[in-house]
Amino acid sequence: MTLIQRYLLTTFTKITSLSLAAFVGIYLLVDFFEKVDDFLEHEAAAHLYIAYFAWKIPLIVSQMLPLTILLGTFLTLGGFTKTNELTAMRAGGIGLQRIVTPFLVAAVLLTGINFALNEFLVPVGTQHSNYIFRTEVKGKSQMLAKRNNLWFREADSLYHIQLALPEKQQLRGISLYVVDGQLNLLTRIEAQAATFKEDHWQAEHVTVRHFDPKSRQLTAQKEEELRLLPLKKTPEDFGSVSGKNEELSFTQLSRISTQMQQEGLDATRYRVDMYSRLSTPFACIIMAFLAIPFALQKSRNVNLSLGISISVLIGISFFIVQSTLIALGYSTVLPPIVAAWAANIIFALVGMFLLLSTRD
Repeated sequence: MTLIQRYLLTTFTKITSLSLAAFVGIYLLVDFFEKVDDFLEHEAAAHLYIAYFAWKIPLIVSQMLPLTILLGTFLTLGGFTKTNELTAMRAGGIGLQRIVTPFLVAAVLLTGINFALNEFLVPVGTQHSNYIFRTEVKGKSQMLAKRNNLWFREADSLYHIQLALPEKQQLRGISLYVVDGQLNLLTRIEAQAATFKEDHWQAEHVTVRHFDPKSRQLTAQKEEELRLLPLKKTPEDFGSVSGKNEELSFTQLSRISTQMQQEGLDATRYRVDMYSRLSTPFACIIMAFLAIPFALQKSRNVNLSLGISISVLIGISFFIVQSTLIALGYSTVLPPIVAAWAANIIFALVGMFLLLSTRD
């Protein structure tokens, strides 16, 4: 890497870091004013405020990173052109390709970082922040962190659930083990599925087996079409009933969608979110690619307010298009992979067109 490219990259890093810190701060401030009434109403301890917002930072950074890359690229190139440094570079024989390479390399690296955030830190941070707000602040029961292959105990019963679908208010593959004080098996109840109706879990296609606690031998067995389960948990305890999968990583979404497909269930929402875990980090590259022609075309009149305005406008446009396409994916109008990647492709084509129209 040449000295000029290091200079460009250093300036870009400074502007992007400051922009990211500013956007994260604004996001936290807005979120604070939205949640402060709940914290005050439940008389939450001071450390819960800090812990809640600290655990949300990975999610905020992941969401704000493409926008800050867009702003950083725009202001860096625009600033160099305004001071005639970019003109001097090109007059000295440095082509546009060599000038923009540091920005694209940085965007690729930040894309990898963003993917790692979404895969490892964002699910954990979202789980912890939801736990703090739901359990420690509001006093509700703890939400289970997994959606498949669940084991938990409630009263004198042990539950195993193959798959939880809170957005559909359903459980699949339920096994209930009723034990005595010595943990001897008394009853085993198996059901193909259960649906939450009228504050109760109604199981379907149920097999009930009774055992002798001393000999552990089967004493009776019967089949039932419907049976109410003594499970006190609600669909919210198994995850977000709104269908948001922020607590799940790409690997977890892949496992759940595969399991749902094997059972003949509609896994469209999970597959859309799974592909989005891959496509969303690539928005960092798209934003850098898109900012270059905008900066070169608008650079003579560039200033901080204009840079922020254009960056926010592009970011909002991208968010609207992406959200619309993902909604179409949820409703099966578009295939999941198309819904997840279409916004990136559209804005990449726009950036390519603008870049080709910019003369070297």
